[in-house]
Amino acid sequence: MKNTTIAIALLFTSLLAFAPAALTSTASNSTFYYRPQVAFTQASPSVVSPQGIPLCKTSTGNNLTCYSPDFIRTAYNFPTTLDGSGQTIVIVDAFGSPTIANDLAVFDSHWGIPAPPSFTIICGSGGCPAYNPNNTFLDETGWAIETSLDVEYAHAMAPGANIVLDVASSPAGNAINVAESTVIPMFPGAIMSQSFGIPEYAVTANNAQIMQAEVNYKLAAASGWTVLASAGDFGATNGISTANALFPSSDPLVTSVGGTMGNPYFPEGTLTNCTSGTCTAGLATFSAPCTVSRPISTPSCTPVGYGGEQVWNEPTFGAAGGGAPSLLFSAPSYQNNTTFSVCTGSYAALNPTCARTTPDVSYNAAVDGGVLVFTSFLGAPIWFFVGGTSAGSPQWAAIFALANEARANNGLGPLGFANPTIYSIAESAGYSTDFHDIAVGNNQLVGTPVGFTAASGYDFASGWGTPNVSNLVTALT
Repeated sequence: MKNTTIAIALLFTSLLAFAPAALTSTASNSTFYYRPQVAFTQASPSVVSPQGIPLCKTSTGNNLTCYSPDFIRTAYNFPTTLDGSGQTIVIVDAFGSPTIANDLAVFDSHWGIPAPPSFTIICGSGGCPAYNPNNTFLDETGWAIETSLDVEYAHAMAPGANIVLDVASSPAGNAINVAESTVIPMFPGAIMSQSFGIPEYAVTANNAQIMQAEVNYKLAAASGWTVLASAGDFGATNGISTANALFPSSDPLVTSVGGTMGNPYFPEGTLTNCTSGTCTAGLATFSAPCTVSRPISTPSCTPVGYGGEQVWNEPTFGAAGGGAPSLLFSAPSYQNNTTFSVCTGSYAALNPTCARTTPDVSYNAAVDGGVLVFTSFLGAPIWFFVGGTSAGSPQWAAIFALANEARANNGLGPLGFANPTIYSIAESAGYSTDFHDIAVGNNQLVGTPVGFTAASGYDFASGWGTPNVSNLVTALT
């Protein structure tokens, strides 16, 4: 992972700086540690402004594509008549961030977003853990940035929803399980985002912590919850030589969110000013005039709509979207039925064991094309370009909050376990209007021998693709 050294002499490390094989023991009852699926680099403070986007600069002065909440909402066609009112989004993270309440307020003020109806932080009996930036093994800095991303963008995409930050005392499997088992009974019909994971090859099928997580997800489904998780940032293999999925996104009761990037993709320093008409920044289109300079140029750059996407694969950042057949779970009924199966036809050779495959859906995950996230937990105001499949899970949680609001308006209960409905919609005639079918690219991580190629319809690199939110919410309603 390519990160930026902060002027206050702290070197940030993200998940992508770690070798996955070093993260856990493989003993069936030993503790394993989740890692945040987040990738980031520091932005230059002088260009973090609505007037500069999508033409931004890193702290080293390089041009990078970046997006504000308004660009993401416009590109994915979020409805303007829904905001998630009456719904609750639960963000689960280890360690949390000591400044998240302030950071959310600054983020909201900067982008003109109203504060959430409520923002609740729930920690265990020992209280919220103290932030320790020197804890590099468990990556507390990465978790703090993860927390900022999750809270800020779940809220930005569903500003009327209540936000709950469920803080685990550590990223150990048991700690995450305890945090989730505590909060699930408290908010019936909520939506839960998990932007973390562990490679399946690093645990065994009878691991006690995997089994406890499964108990939580069954309880969540029984309580009307929708549960999501990031599919991973290490491609189809999680950094080894054979394909394997990321848990918990591989659990059949969880909606797995993979990654995309713009198509065309503009490598660092190649996106140019928009001087006339409508221009593309990959995922998003925007209208002229739109230039970047120091100080910020005016007038502001105006988002227009959707551009194009391909599978997330950024060798410059050592990252690619997760997605592969599971080593732990067989294909559930929504993936193996008479109308659609990941076990037959063109999928058979790729999935000989008829396993559960990930992802189910996808979302923008590029770093060069990332979202802007505000933090201050290091004692200074810092903006980051943030990508990774972490970005998709909380924003998909917001989409389900909008859908549940629309369902409530129609006298319906919360959607709950979403995968059967998602697959039913995707297999219908409405697929082309409810999703962007990602048919370009692959998720073969640089330096590994295995990856999956995007194709028309469902594939192991992007699932069913990314949402046209207004249309999809109508279908979910």
